[in-house]
Amino acid sequence: MNRTRRTSRTALLAALGLVTATGATATVLGAATAGAAAPGCKVDYRITNQWNTGFGADVTVTNTGDPVASWTVEWAYAGNQQVTQGWNATITQSGTAVTAKSLSYNGTLTTGGSASFGFNGSYSGTNAVPATFKLNGVTCNTTTTPPTDPPTTPPTTPPTTPPAGSKADNPYAGAKVYVNPEWSAKAAAEPGGTKVANQPTGVWLDRIAAINGSATSMGLRAHLDEALKQKGSGELVVQLVVYNLPGRDCAALASNGELGPTEIGRYKTEYIDPIAAILADPKYAGLRIVTTVEIDSLPNLVTNVSGRPTATANCDVMKANGNYVTGVGYALRKLGSIANVYNYVDAGHHGWLGWDDNFGASAELFKQAATAEGSTVANVHGFIVNTANYSALKEDHFGIGDSVNGVSVRQSKWVDWNRYTDELSYAQAMRAKLVSLGFDANLGMLIDTSRNGWGGAARPTAPGATMNVDTYVNGGRYDRRIHLGNWCNQAGAGLGERPQAAPAAGIDAYVWMKPPGESDGASKEIPNDEGKGFDRMCDPTYTGNARNGNSMSGALPDAPVSGHWFSAQFQELLKNAHPAL
Repeated sequence: MNRTRRTSRTALLAALGLVTATGATATVLGAATAGAAAPGCKVDYRITNQWNTGFGADVTVTNTGDPVASWTVEWAYAGNQQVTQGWNATITQSGTAVTAKSLSYNGTLTTGGSASFGFNGSYSGTNAVPATFKLNGVTCNTTTTPPTDPPTTPPTTPPTTPPAGSKADNPYAGAKVYVNPEWSAKAAAEPGGTKVANQPTGVWLDRIAAINGSATSMGLRAHLDEALKQKGSGELVVQLVVYNLPGRDCAALASNGELGPTEIGRYKTEYIDPIAAILADPKYAGLRIVTTVEIDSLPNLVTNVSGRPTATANCDVMKANGNYVTGVGYALRKLGSIANVYNYVDAGHHGWLGWDDNFGASAELFKQAATAEGSTVANVHGFIVNTANYSALKEDHFGIGDSVNGVSVRQSKWVDWNRYTDELSYAQAMRAKLVSLGFDANLGMLIDTSRNGWGGAARPTAPGATMNVDTYVNGGRYDRRIHLGNWCNQAGAGLGERPQAAPAAGIDAYVWMKPPGESDGASKEIPNDEGKGFDRMCDPTYTGNARNGNSMSGALPDAPVSGHWFSAQFQELLKNAHPAL
């Protein structure tokens, strides 16, 4: 994956805003109460998951009385249970008393009508089902069935069900995420790999043959069919990487593709059209399909073209023929027209586009591509940063506003006048810039944290010495690469934050879009039938170029072709994981 330096959602849920399974239950039947808004109710409270200190619950309320325009369900806990996160209702708690109020789209209950909401909670000791419930002030008489032993696995972030016909603001909120069984099996076969083999990763469609698969690899339909099995009755996200532009990765030989610079017709008819046809199959309408569109392509047209020291002839060709912009626009239009597809466009990373002469120009180019080939910005649900890269999520020991002896951190050799020190600050700033250019105000960002943990013994625990700005930054930075421009199979890297929904303002999810353990590129030339070349940045003996300040590459030795399993890298990532495994 090409990386280069410069040249010199909202919060988790808007309201504590359905998890269905079997577990401890209580069914509550109501009788008429004089003067009440609803003279009868039935409440089904189910503990769907339970582990050492937490649990998930699902509540279904049925109105057996007169129709109501909105509803409020109340109960009290006998123990120390605390609601920590909810969905499909506004849930508040005071002491042991809990109140759940309907939202705008699920308040109306006809006679016999029902609504469901759910939540996660914490507890210690016992976790008894509440004895009494009220619906709009009506006390519901209780009958309790003996609880069964609930599951002991903590739930993923619970589902948020949007109004019919609309997309979720954040597709990851309230959803499980697809675990690729092919990657999972490889991870589980590694020593220590079972600790992460159940994590969701992206499915890379990096050539036409990947759509149909083969006797030894799953195709797109096979993955989607498996996703339906994993989905069950809740929501599930499938993460796809759409990655096969003509003249792909014009500045990085390791990830070159199968299509030549002028083969935009084949890209449309043999690659995007078949993917769109499969995703539009009504069989898969219940899945939330996240597509990350064309990693690395557009930023290359800003940073690696004539006028820059990092210029590459292949990138000049792609800028001149327009096929990156055309291809991305076509993909966004075709895929964005499918109701359950959420497009996220690649936006590089802070160590590539964080400089003033790259940042704004890249954002403008993203809009140009989003409005090409009949597409509109409405086809872009968000952007993804740090895909297959190693930039630290959050640098805690130095900030862009710091100075040492009157010298700004921006003047350090590591930061080198960049505006950003890490991926979180960059992603949030890029989001704000894109919204200012006309993208949706609810635009969401994804951050690939698959290989940016930088843990282990080398992880700093305090700021560096204040002898000068370089000792301060270098001593405190988590990112231990030799240079920000190094991108291939980095020694010392570790797994980063585990995939999770809505971890920070404007961030839809932390994701593992690049499957840990899959090589970035071969450390020496290896013949292959995938169109992938040999890039010296993957050679551990390489002394560098303008893209990495003429520094050593920092790459691990004996690496296979990009996308192939690299056991040594996987072990490195396990060893240096942060948070630790």
